[in-house]
Amino acid sequence: MTANSKTSPDQAASLFSKTQTQSMSLNRIISERDAVSEAREAKTARLREQRLEKEADEMAAAAALAALPKRVGKR
Repeated sequence: MTANSKTSPDQAASLFSKTQTQSMSLNRIISERDAVSEAREAKTARLREQRLEKEADEMAAAAALAALPKRVGKR
């Protein structure tokens, strides 16, 4: 006979409850981890977009400055 066949109904219920609680805790932890990961990805995307905008503005400003006629001679 196996050890499981010797457990009483109360012990079985207790073991099931413990397993169920562990499973619920694990699901909560995974859910929280996923939420943190999604928030980090959203922030990274937002910051990347802002950086690309800033770089584009800087390149446009540099191009506009380069297009200005240069003065030749002394002041």
